[in-house]
Amino acid sequence: MPDLAPVGRTLIVLGVVLVVLGAALVVAPKIPFVGRLPGDIRIERDGLVIYIPLATMLLVSIALSVLAWLVDRLR
Repeated sequence: MPDLAPVGRTLIVLGVVLVVLGAALVVAPKIPFVGRLPGDIRIERDGLVIYIPLATMLLVSIALSVLAWLVDRLR
């Protein structure tokens, strides 16, 4: 029987990622400034809403870059 340890580790990591993502989706609407930053574009017309969260995407990108840098630095 082949060694299944790498597959098990991969499944555990994917499970943790899904739990963190799910928790973020539950908590995100309760954060007051996310989606309402200066630089987020919202266009409302009759029956049409276009939302482009430029500033929010930039903030999330910076946070994830810092987190990735910290994880790499600690390894």
